[in-house]
Amino acid sequence: METMITVARAWTLIKEHVMTLAAVKVNLKEAGGLVLAQDIIASKDVPSFSQSNMDGYTFCFNENNQPYTIVGEVAAGASQIKAIEKGTAVRIFTGALVPEGADTVLMQEKAKIDGVVLTVLDEKIKKGDHVRAIGSEIKKGERALTKGMILKPAAIGFIAGMGIEKVMVYPAPRIGILVTGNELQTVGSDLKEGQVYESNSYTLMAALEALNIKEIKVKQVKDDLVQITNELNSLIKETDIVLMTGGVSVGDYDFTLMAFDNCQVKTVFHKIKQKPGKPLLFGLKAEKIIFGLPGNPSSVLTCFYEYVLPAIEKLTYQTVSLKAIQAPIAHTFKKLQGLTHFAKAMYDGENVTLLTGQESYKLASYAVANCLAILPEEVEEITKGTIIHIHLLP
Repeated sequence: METMITVARAWTLIKEHVMTLAAVKVNLKEAGGLVLAQDIIASKDVPSFSQSNMDGYTFCFNENNQPYTIVGEVAAGASQIKAIEKGTAVRIFTGALVPEGADTVLMQEKAKIDGVVLTVLDEKIKKGDHVRAIGSEIKKGERALTKGMILKPAAIGFIAGMGIEKVMVYPAPRIGILVTGNELQTVGSDLKEGQVYESNSYTLMAALEALNIKEIKVKQVKDDLVQITNELNSLIKETDIVLMTGGVSVGDYDFTLMAFDNCQVKTVFHKIKQKPGKPLLFGLKAEKIIFGLPGNPSSVLTCFYEYVLPAIEKLTYQTVSLKAIQAPIAHTFKKLQGLTHFAKAMYDGENVTLLTGQESYKLASYAVANCLAILPEEVEEITKGTIIHIHLLP
């Protein structure tokens, strides 16, 4: 176990120890937002037949622009007229099969109809207009989508249009949240003296759901080693990541590290040279990931954004970590040397302003912040105008 490590070392250890989840085959309806685990090759031409691109009339184009005789109509999904002769036309609708012998579609607004006689009013019409050719979107055997792509709505529709029912994806992780603390009371209940409302599970669930992670189990226990050990063991078996909150320091009622040992969790590191969230704990049991997050609300959220997100990114093969940019600080700020500070801040597109209320128990300032300002470990004073790194919040 490494202890009191730098922020950079913690990031490195997480990337080294977290493995991508095994790919699974899922129904297309369940694949939205996940990452494709293998290339998709078209098994057929799309479209598989010549289609009309609009409502109008179809015929074999003649350059003399002579009138056509209308001999019927073709609706989408119908195929009663399979072929037509030169000089004839059929009424056709968007998506309908263009009969054999026809090669052009005239939009209905450019058609003059007199009984069964069609006169073309479009002087710019040319052969092939408004016809979707066979394989014009993709041809059989071509690569349709590439491994590593996020399956956004358009990709899901594209796959469905090829008739593919199931796809190989990297799944969303199953998450367990274990909240510990004698002082915690359920939201909606009356507080007794010395109690506070439990908010960390709400924060974490909201952050996870924003990532399209839906399988989340929440357990709450008192500061009791046996209870914590039992619930941790259970969540390790049922989930891919366990997020524990509270009990990661060295007080008389801090049992998280002991619970790690009881559950045979290998502790990778404990404590980071940072503020807030210094006592962060990270461990593994086989391929399962366990974080011991501090109990203070701001510490929980900062550690989630800075360390849990990179772990989820590695697990799921998709980019979810906070976007990093640089910008000048709007005012001079003094800090303790020896700790990296993740400060709640506002970025206005030009400058970064650190907010009041930086204490680790305060979420009010976090609620309005749009970034975390990263103030280096070795620096004691950051002067106005200094370029600093910031992480943009979701």
